Amino acid sequence: MKKPLLFFSFLLLNSIAFAQHNLTDFANPLVGTRGIWLFGRTTPFVATPFGMTHWTACTRDSRIRIPNYKYFDTKIRGFRASHKPAMWMGDYGYVTLKPSIGKLDKKLFAQKNSFSHLSEISRPNYYSVKMATANLKKIQVEITATERCGVMRYTFPESENPIVLIEASQPPDFNGWIKVDSAKREIIGWNSDRHSSKLGPPLQNFKGYFVIQFNKDVSALGTWKGDTLQQHVSEQLTNECGAWISFSKGIKMAEARIATSFISIEQARENLKQEIADKTFEQVKTETDSIWHKFLSRIEIEGATKRERKIFYSAMYHCALFPRQFSEYGRYYSAFDDTVHNGVSYNDYSLWDTYRAEHPLLILIAPEHVSGMVQSLIQMYEQGGYMPKWPNPTYTGIMIGTHADAVLADAVVKGVKGFDLEKAYEACMKDAMVPSGNDSVNRWADRAPFTYIEARAGLHWYKKLGYVPVDKTNESVSNTLEGAYDDFCVAQVAKAVGKMEDYEMLMKRSKNYVNLFNPATQMMAPRNADGSWATNTHDGFTEGSPWTYLFAVTQDIPGLVNLMGGKENFIKKLDANFNGAHYFHQNEPGHHYTYLYDYVGQSWKTQRLVAFNRYLNYRNSADGMDGDDDCGQMSAWYVFSALGFYPVTPGSDVYAIGTPLFPKSTIYFDPENRTKKFEIIAKHVSPLNYYVQSATLNGKKLEEPFLHHLDIVNGGTLIFEMGPKPNKNAFR
Repeated sequence: MKKPLLFFSFLLLNSIAFAQHNLTDFANPLVGTRGIWLFGRTTPFVATPFGMTHWTACTRDSRIRIPNYKYFDTKIRGFRASHKPAMWMGDYGYVTLKPSIGKLDKKLFAQKNSFSHLSEISRPNYYSVKMATANLKKIQVEITATERCGVMRYTFPESENPIVLIEASQPPDFNGWIKVDSAKREIIGWNSDRHSSKLGPPLQNFKGYFVIQFNKDVSALGTWKGDTLQQHVSEQLTNECGAWISFSKGIKMAEARIATSFISIEQARENLKQEIADKTFEQVKTETDSIWHKFLSRIEIEGATKRERKIFYSAMYHCALFPRQFSEYGRYYSAFDDTVHNGVSYNDYSLWDTYRAEHPLLILIAPEHVSGMVQSLIQMYEQGGYMPKWPNPTYTGIMIGTHADAVLADAVVKGVKGFDLEKAYEACMKDAMVPSGNDSVNRWADRAPFTYIEARAGLHWYKKLGYVPVDKTNESVSNTLEGAYDDFCVAQVAKAVGKMEDYEMLMKRSKNYVNLFNPATQMMAPRNADGSWATNTHDGFTEGSPWTYLFAVTQDIPGLVNLMGGKENFIKKLDANFNGAHYFHQNEPGHHYTYLYDYVGQSWKTQRLVAFNRYLNYRNSADGMDGDDDCGQMSAWYVFSALGFYPVTPGSDVYAIGTPLFPKSTIYFDPENRTKKFEIIAKHVSPLNYYVQSATLNGKKLEEPFLHHLDIVNGGTLIFEMGPKPNKNAFR
């Protein structure tokens, strides 16, 4: 009897040790950085939660479709203050630094330094790596960060000439400016670089400003213009420019404090004063570590293995990177009217992806940010004409639908305050009712050069026909289905302001998905403007096939069930979707599909599929994410699915129950008041015991596999009894 007692004592002590651990230690920014095609495409950013500027090693010369960092690479180009939100989007307003040694006879950014992952440390608050120079000497670079500033510490080989290069602007389209003041040990500058510039309107006043201050005297300096180095020249204004400084021979360690701003050089200085001032590198590192621990501790898990904790908190880290704060101590630059305003702002919303789970999760774990995120979307409407589809940092027209409507509706329905509700209604109604410029003849091709702000593609035809025709508008089936869902979302906002006629009209329109269900094929299908079905049944879909969009009707699941001939036929079709390998977790349109069995009385299938995909698609490794994270959506699916429930229909207050991963999870809603919490207890849960046998909420048996938002945020306890076999009566 002693051995089992000792074993369980070990498990208890192990769990207690984990509970007392700094949670930042479990978050691994490298998760999602390795893969050939289907992988997270994440970047190991050093940042604060929702920080304006992210800091990263660059193994590549970043562009749209080219990441800053990829794990397979073996050489480093430099270290960047980045605003690139995802691989498929562009960076903007960045600055890149690179330490070197020896004699500078060329620009050196094309000459990369080798490194090994064995020398690399990557944490949310700190990054470190040792690079090998051409003569195999080592330079160590360490990075830590605040919301808008970063600190880089360089350790050079002994008896060498230490150099730091600063790349202010890259070709081919935009100017940059840089100036070295050796007396102040300072470099200032800006660039107007925007990789996504051709996808949106021009911004005459856009600039990413920076101030760099060193802690060592400058012994020599120069600048470059194109590929031409200019010794002793301290200033450049041109399309491709940068600067370099050197320190006295024998200087072994130097620090650079870098402030960024989208407002001005003076604001960058103020950001540096507010966030770093006289703090040491170690103080900044420790404070940012504490900020991350405090954020991550908003969900505490007990009884998890170290592997499970690392996957979970790495996912939470990724969920807390975007949208990024864009305001700077009471002011912000707007990329929607190209001017500076007073107020709060956020940017870089991957809305087609993140409305599904990322934004609903933030309502639970980052409520102090959500009202500002919602108000920012409304401000973009006021300043630019529409809410954006994918701001980067202005309109880009990337992806489809107007899913800012979903983010607003979800916030409204779940009781978020602190934004202009009347303006929210106005913005959403414009999305629903006012076609974009030239909509009747514009096909709205993916990544087409900017002509007009793109809201709902094909809205002209949608209002006229009840669907978007494939012979008039690209991605017509997906646009129809997602437009119908957005109608449902706008209806909720209309209802909240008492516009009941609009509510009824939009709820009726939200049933338009039926117009593209082909009874002959029992699939969603493309249709021409004359009403005929298109011969190419795979035309008209966004990042998927007819199977990908067959169940994309989250606003009216009972109606979809009836459309397919009732529960039995719906279940057969859903079974065929999974059994026929049509389900593709690596992309967002099907993220809710595993939870649909809850709606037709077969919740045990949801439990099996959630547990399977949770295990299959997420790992504690650089290749630990099978599919683009897309600003946190892939990670948010995991966080919700590990807790045991999921928001199938953002814009409603309902969550579908899946299967909890941990023996106990606790969500804390107020970081200052730890008594306000929701506990999820899973008795007897294990890798084999993932089937729910029964569930109680605050002592009352759950008769259906659903929770409501107030059930969670009002606090309480959800208790699951778990077992190794399905219980088909668990929720009856």
